[in-house]
Amino acid sequence: MSGLEIRELECFLALAEELHFGRAGERLFVSQSRVSQLLAALERRVGARLVHRSSRRVELTPLGERFLERLRPAYDALHAAMADARAVARGGTGPLRLGFQGTADAHLLEAVTAFETAHSARSVDLVEIPFADPFGAVRRGAVDAAVVLLPMDEPDLVLGPVFSRQRQTVAVSRAHPFAGRDRVDAAEIGTVPLIGAASPAPAYWRAAHAPGTVPGPTATTLQEALTLAATGRGALLLCHPTATRHPRADVTYVPVEGLPDSALGLVWHREAETGTVREFARVLAGVRPVREDP
Repeated sequence: MSGLEIRELECFLALAEELHFGRAGERLFVSQSRVSQLLAALERRVGARLVHRSSRRVELTPLGERFLERLRPAYDALHAAMADARAVARGGTGPLRLGFQGTADAHLLEAVTAFETAHSARSVDLVEIPFADPFGAVRRGAVDAAVVLLPMDEPDLVLGPVFSRQRQTVAVSRAHPFAGRDRVDAAEIGTVPLIGAASPAPAYWRAAHAPGTVPGPTATTLQEALTLAATGRGALLLCHPTATRHPRADVTYVPVEGLPDSALGLVWHREAETGTVREFARVLAGVRPVREDP
């Protein structure tokens, strides 16, 4: 274990999931060359190749596959231990740190009020998390739980109450062909570039929120995505309540028919679950559904 560097391990994990040096760098907020340097340093410590890289593809070696299988649970346990230590350090009386993407909607705020009313000694700190990183803050222990756009298919995370099912709209520039329409259908959405989430959002999550077949730009934050839409770089799918909370003179919001409703879910780390998180999940599940469509 002498000289073990956590950044090298994080680099390997990101590369193992993305199988692309550029995307792994985006996920870690470092350059592609830095990813190569960190991987090379880790392979020197191991004494063998963990990743095979050719001009066409990136893949794990058999040793890399075995290393990943052993490393992932150990890495998750390390983060869980840190989260548990922070909880103990707070004496179990600190605020519940709750992440949210984009907008804290009426349903969530009602749950926060109900929780704080029922537990006068506890408060909830609301923390905005990036549009393009729905699960990172939970994994890092930066928040105790987070309300994220679904889907969620992460084995180390728990999906709690699902709520706020809302119809979808598409945000486009005033000059876009969809502008001025009273509605568009799902088939039409597939014919235009859609603005998607950048890494580190998982590929399945990015595909769910930009389901078209025409390549479009990516964004890290909601405001960045809306700006791309305003400048005509692409169209952006988002739920109706989020659209109503972000009016812009240079953006038109058009209802979309034929797409599944968007939905929010409360998620937390499986190994860092606390009684406070479970209690908030119970309160959230008991709040009357709020439909914010007109």
